[in-house]
Amino acid sequence: MPLIDPCDRARGTSIRRALRVGAVVLLFSLSACGGGADEVVLEPEKPAEQLYSEAQELLQNGSWQQAANAFEEVERQHPYSELAKRAQVEAAYAFYEGDFYDESISAAERFIDLHPGDEATPYAYYLIGLCYYEQISDVGRDQASTEQAMQAFEEMVRRYPQSDYARDANLKLDLIRDHLAGKEMEIGRYYENKQQYVGAINRFRSVVENYQTTSHVPEALFRLTESYLALGVRREAQAAAAVLGYNYPGSIWYERSYALLEGQNLQPAEDSGSWLSNLF
Repeated sequence: MPLIDPCDRARGTSIRRALRVGAVVLLFSLSACGGGADEVVLEPEKPAEQLYSEAQELLQNGSWQQAANAFEEVERQHPYSELAKRAQVEAAYAFYEGDFYDESISAAERFIDLHPGDEATPYAYYLIGLCYYEQISDVGRDQASTEQAMQAFEEMVRRYPQSDYARDANLKLDLIRDHLAGKEMEIGRYYENKQQYVGAINRFRSVVENYQTTSHVPEALFRLTESYLALGVRREAQAAAAVLGYNYPGSIWYERSYALLEGQNLQPAEDSGSWLSNLF
């Protein structure tokens, strides 16, 4: 244990505490009680309440990065205070508002690791999902952030289905799935236009199997009908059209599928041996 000089004790400085949080600022001045020798003087800490209040003011002013740093300072100087725990979540939020998504995710994940049972933990999970959600790009680009957002929101809903954030997470999950289905459709149409029908079928099948609640399913079933006919796989084409007619009878895609089959003297027909038979 380091010895504490009486002069340091007189100034009310707690060296052990300052060293523990790593927020010591070293200043040099002439000693008042050391016979004129130079000594290290430690800058006093601010109370946790003052630091937290200053951070909140920065947050309200929209100084996002400064606010996040100020909240982190609460924890550095007062790691075992209740305000330090609250400041961790506030820092994650400030980073999110400032579009510092990686920093926000790191701060939120750290809070979850340290306080898995805290009442603010559902919000930390939700914030992670938001960070990925805000980075979702259009369907023509890589969808890594889209998939990460889906995983984060699904984890949040699974763990905290009754939380205040679960409803919005579920709404965003619906949008995310529709977005991912749109990406599959874009690739499938590209393959179909290139007459690479097997690749196209795999993409359209993925939409039908994995994104059944999205708006892309009727077109995916029509494209399956179209691609199967192009390959001469008539039974699967008829089955796809039958599923489309049964589930979306008023859809323009069913009308087009029906006309396509009729042009080859075929009708929509169920097929118990088709992979489509057990989906709907």
